[in-house]
Amino acid sequence: MKTLLKVMLFIVTGGFAILLGIILFINTERFGKIPSGERLERIKKSPNYKNGSFQNLQPTPMLSDGVGLFDVLFEYFYRSKPKEPTTKLPSKRTDLKSISPKEDVLIWMGHSSYYFQINGIKFLVDPVLSGNASPVTFTTKAYDGADIYTADDIPKIDYLILTHDHWDHMDYRTLKRLKHKVKRIITGLGNGSHLERWGFSSDVIYEGDWFDSLTFNEELKIHVTPARHFSGRGLQRNKTLWASFVIKLPNYSVYVGGDSGYGTHFKEIGEKYGPFDLAVLENGQYDEKWKYIHMLPGEQLKAATDLKAKTVLPVHSSKFTLANHNWNEPLQKIAEKAMKFRYRVITPMIGEMVLLNDINQKFSEWWNF
Repeated sequence: MKTLLKVMLFIVTGGFAILLGIILFINTERFGKIPSGERLERIKKSPNYKNGSFQNLQPTPMLSDGVGLFDVLFEYFYRSKPKEPTTKLPSKRTDLKSISPKEDVLIWMGHSSYYFQINGIKFLVDPVLSGNASPVTFTTKAYDGADIYTADDIPKIDYLILTHDHWDHMDYRTLKRLKHKVKRIITGLGNGSHLERWGFSSDVIYEGDWFDSLTFNEELKIHVTPARHFSGRGLQRNKTLWASFVIKLPNYSVYVGGDSGYGTHFKEIGEKYGPFDLAVLENGQYDEKWKYIHMLPGEQLKAATDLKAKTVLPVHSSKFTLANHNWNEPLQKIAEKAMKFRYRVITPMIGEMVLLNDINQKFSEWWNF
């Protein structure tokens, strides 16, 4: 009897210790902070915030009909064996600090991180440059050759755009190291709570609701626009807003898509703000099981049509494994499907300079190495 009691006490004590460890871990700085106070009061006034959470513009189940969480976990851990690169990915490393301010260029850094400058204005989107996309360093590691940039390689940034707070888009370690380089941060409602916990001044953070417009000078307007997705860094979801962004300059317009399933919002954005010289759209980490929150192959091109985009840059691939498809499948599929559409699909290597005003610039099928 005494032995049984000791075993039970050990199990209870061990369980309590594990639970306490989890609670302490998810309250560490890297998880950010749920909005509160004046920020929460502003959020409550949003038409997109209902019953304590942000909502998509159209019904958006996390999983497809008939699919449960057990199905997803079983597939991911037991059945799925997506092929990852077996050798170092090819790349062309551009020195970002040496680019002339007179050049209009874009450099993709893998997944959804990219730098671009237009009219001498420097933008950086969703930088994840720490080697992994996870709260711990031993999971979701970048492929060999996909992580050729660090925060030290980034020049002074005029506008840092953060589309939402997921780990593969809002990287705590990268942002902490970029803090002294960023003039302004543009993001959705609530995300400033994370940033302020990480030491960013509220003076540099500009949070917007869908269809809010930010004007900083006569040359530049940034519109916060919808996406069809969700948010959350810890146990609570949808307390901060996920978004896409429209960047309007006198001679060029860019759509920053963030993460989004296909939906009616693309057509609405195209009609309100289009046409676009460039649309950056997610193209990877998809699955029929979660088809409402990430676009399936081919839907990027439907979205581009809705947006009235002249050129499409597919991102959200080639750096991390977050779904069950092979690492190079997204680029293979979009290259095949793009031949049936009238606009350009550009596929630069990680680090390769895209000349935004050169519509004849060619790119290799580098993923077929």
